[in-house]
This record gives sequence, structure tokens and C-alpha cells, in this order.
Amino acid sequence: MKQLKKKAQETEPQRPVDRYFEELDANFQDPTNRIIQVIFLPLLFFGVMGCIWMIPFPQFDFLVKLNWHTFLNWGSFFIAIVIYLYLKLSATLSYAILFSIGAMSYFIVQLEYVQKNGGPAVLWVCLAIALLSIVALYLGKGKEKKEITGKQFLQFLMIGPIWLWHFVLKRFHIRY
Repeated sequence: MKQLKKKAQETEPQRPVDRYFEELDANFQDPTNRIIQVIFLPLLFFGVMGCIWMIPFPQFDFLVKLNWHTFLNWGSFFIAIVIYLYLKLSATLSYAILFSIGAMSYFIVQLEYVQKNGGPAVLWVCLAIALLSIVALYLGKGKEKKEITGKQFLQFLMIGPIWLWHFVLKRFHIRY
């Protein structure tokens, strides 16, 4: 029975998501850098999403009357595009990211309430988080023994959030 499973796995074509993960695993080996990635990749995603969320969106009267204007913004389009792209790679991982995005959206809305009560502007908070994260990830990249190209680093930033989730799903033996 085990031999049949092994043969089935061997003949199964490798999906693009698996190739991306193998490349990321091969290029990002340093344990300290892995910790940096676990902390700062989600923060970078949050910061970018918050910055896009805060880009002024046209206010349509019917949306204001329905009180939907808070949730229809450029961040909504960003979320839709991200989920679509991740869905093409792996449905299960895109659902995990959707869960993360829901939590991040909650915190962005909370930051909007803080801003309305005289706190710092959400855009500046998210921009600071994104810049701090990009610097930390870049410095972490320098800890790697293997040289990483700029293209690989950008690919890492794009695929990184689902790459982190794939470790969680693997831990719980959930097929992605």
C-alpha cells in the first residue's frame, strides 16, 4: 500500500506552488532569517495593505447611504487580486491568507478609529510598518550563505505569505 502511494506521489506533476516553495526553501536557510521572515513578512503585507486601503476612493452617494463606503476601497481590490493570484497557486493556502487578511482588515479599521479620535494617520503607521519590514527582510536576506538575486527577493515577497502558511498546514498534515 505504501509503495502505491509513493508511486502515485512520484508520478504526480509538480505544481508551480511547490516549485516556488522549493526555491524559497533552498535560498532561505538561515535560522535567524527564518525568524525575521515569520515576524516581518506578515507585517509587510499588513503595511502594504493598509497603505493601499488608505488611498482615497471615490465616494458614491448610494454607498454612503448604505454605510458600505468604509469597506469598499482600493484595499478591497488589492485583496481580491491577491486572493485570485494565490487561488491559482493553491486553494487551501488562499483560504488561509483570506483568514489572515480578515484579521488584518480588522486592525486597519481599528487604526482608522484611532485616527478619527486624533491618533496618528493610518497611512503613516502602515507606511512605517512596511518600510521597517522591508529593511528587516533585506537585512535578513544578507544572513543567507547563498546569494539571492533581486528577482528572487521580490518573488519571496510575493509568495512569502503563503509560504509561511504552508509550514502551518504541513505541521497539521493538511494538504494544500
